[in-house]
Amino acid sequence: MTEHSKRGYIGTRLRNYFLTGLIICAPVAITVWLVRTFIDWADGWVKPYLPNFYNPDTYSPVAIPGFGLLVAIFVITFVGFMTANLVGRSIVNFAESLLNRTPLVRTIYKSTKQIFQTVLQEQSSSFKKAGLIEYPSPGIWSLVFIATDVKGEIASKFKERGMDMVAVFLPPTPIPTAGFLLFIPRDKIIPLDMSAEDAAKLLISGGLVTPDQKPLANAPLKIGQQKTEIPVS
Repeated sequence: MTEHSKRGYIGTRLRNYFLTGLIICAPVAITVWLVRTFIDWADGWVKPYLPNFYNPDTYSPVAIPGFGLLVAIFVITFVGFMTANLVGRSIVNFAESLLNRTPLVRTIYKSTKQIFQTVLQEQSSSFKKAGLIEYPSPGIWSLVFIATDVKGEIASKFKERGMDMVAVFLPPTPIPTAGFLLFIPRDKIIPLDMSAEDAAKLLISGGLVTPDQKPLANAPLKIGQQKTEIPVS
């Protein structure tokens, strides 16, 4: 082996070692960074409202990360516990009545509450199914998350025209939290058997991470229940 080929061999091995280490270290570093950022965000919201007597940072020479997050979890759980009984529910109703009488605030509160009730509802199937639609032009297909059947005034307008529509969310790559709300005819959506988590991985990776194909479902699916019925066009 010549000196030049030996250097090339060593360089190739070092590059492969670096890429292997990057594949291992990068996800760990990003995960730690995201978790630490979320903890710092929660601490920054909660700790300023804690009395010094109950704040461990007052007695400790260094800040204790995560204490504010633990306090927030405890408070949220306690509010849920109080709401489950008559006295707590009366207090919550009184607070909601004050918010509903406040201009501007009531609009924000009602909208936010409706979103959380829809997303966190125990039997809700929103965004648990993924599908394909022809967008932005015929022959070009985009991955979407199926939200729910169209409801309210929009549903009545579509029904007058004999249109069976479904609300879908079209996210961009690589940030699936932003995107567009679209109303698509049910028969124009191709449902996928992959989970919403696998679809999100596919989006975030730009198509590099492809989930394994799952067996086709035999039973029909229906939106609003555990599964979703969308005939293949």
